[in-house]
Amino acid sequence: MSKETHQRFVERVNKSKQDKFLKTSLQRAQTRFREARLARAEELGNIEEWKSRASKIRQHTIENLDSYLEQFADNVRKNGGNIHFAATDKDALDYIKKVVKEKDTHSIVKSKSMVSEEMHLNKVLEEEGIRMVETDLGEYIIQLANETPSHIIVPAIHKNKEQVAKLFSKVAGKELPSDPHELTSFARNTLREEYFKAEVGITGCNFAIAESGSFVLVTNEGNARMSSTLPRTQIVIMGMERIVPTWEDLDVVLSLLPRSATGQKITSYVTAFTGPKQEIDVDGPEELHIVIVDNGRSNILGTKYQEVLKCIRCGACLNVCPVYRHIGGHAYGSVYPGPIGAVLSPLLSDKKDHKELPFASTLCYACSEVCPVQIPLADLLREHRVDYVENNEGSIGEKLAMKAFGMVVGNQGLYETAAKTAHTLMAPFSKDGYIDKALPVLKNWTEVKDMPQPAKQSFRDWWQKEGKEATKNEENK
Repeated sequence: MSKETHQRFVERVNKSKQDKFLKTSLQRAQTRFREARLARAEELGNIEEWKSRASKIRQHTIENLDSYLEQFADNVRKNGGNIHFAATDKDALDYIKKVVKEKDTHSIVKSKSMVSEEMHLNKVLEEEGIRMVETDLGEYIIQLANETPSHIIVPAIHKNKEQVAKLFSKVAGKELPSDPHELTSFARNTLREEYFKAEVGITGCNFAIAESGSFVLVTNEGNARMSSTLPRTQIVIMGMERIVPTWEDLDVVLSLLPRSATGQKITSYVTAFTGPKQEIDVDGPEELHIVIVDNGRSNILGTKYQEVLKCIRCGACLNVCPVYRHIGGHAYGSVYPGPIGAVLSPLLSDKKDHKELPFASTLCYACSEVCPVQIPLADLLREHRVDYVENNEGSIGEKLAMKAFGMVVGNQGLYETAAKTAHTLMAPFSKDGYIDKALPVLKNWTEVKDMPQPAKQSFRDWWQKEGKEATKNEENK
């Protein structure tokens, strides 16, 4: 990775590490979500079977994505909706701007959508003079703070109640107390007025069902229902991979999503939509537009990274990741943080902008183990590292160090000499049996971890001198 890219990453990490509230909040959230997820998994009793089935459904869908997207699009049109396939984020943004301008509206309400964050939709519409209001409480908070989400399902996890009170007070024009009930009440009353004013509502899409042309939204606040029923026009932004073949398949992945995300059996609101408002309906949009976004996803198909497209955005990998626990989401410098972001972000954009992410991992495999659709995240992180080496992108110092290491371990004589002299050579840098001074090659390691000084005697030497004799004596008894 370039020195500049690495430096930016280091700066973001250091900033996050200095945020004491963030560290406490992340630790509490990870513990709470992990314990709840394990409890719900235990209730199912055969969680691995559920995960295996969900993985097969997602794998089959991704392998046949073109046919299922075509089926979905045909059914959406039959139901009276509009479909737009967007090859790039610019294409998607242009279409959305076109629809909004045709409605001559200057006020939009939007429920949570990670793809819209990926496209920087809010910023683009604001530049067009169009007012966009986030209606998910967490998203509303970070919109006021002019920040990006720091967690896939808890976007404002890095904010405390005092910070939220300060943000809301600016909107209220008066000082508000930092009481969560008061703040929630203020947000509810404020956003309710926005729903009545907005002529266009924008939502994400948790899952689309190919066989019926329906889509499903999963929330705990009900804001997605308000954003999709009160405005006359609804725009749905959907990542092209967010699809399942049938309602029966939906039942499987939908059973795992809330259990893996928040440890709930099911979220407070699960809403299925099929087309715009019909004559028999009492509410709903009069006009429906579904924007299916590629934006680099099709480039992942057929590659060794294809399985990352199985992701259902539950955030479970973030909730077990030791790296995320210490640095939070903003340190990743990407819309998608944590292990899933470390794999996905370099694939959806210029790899040079996210080269550091695959290395922001301990490869402990906790993320792979917890994934409800069995994405081998740790293996994919390792594949990114392999690409990094094979593309000859390491620094000169790193290349020389690895070459020297390869020469030593590849030559028995050199290896034995190095093993015998390592204790003596490292003595000036060691204290009480541990290396305590920063060597150039080991600096990043020794600054944060205790590295033992090499032993005076190798196991092989001990075995030759004492081990064989001790074994022989034991056998003669």
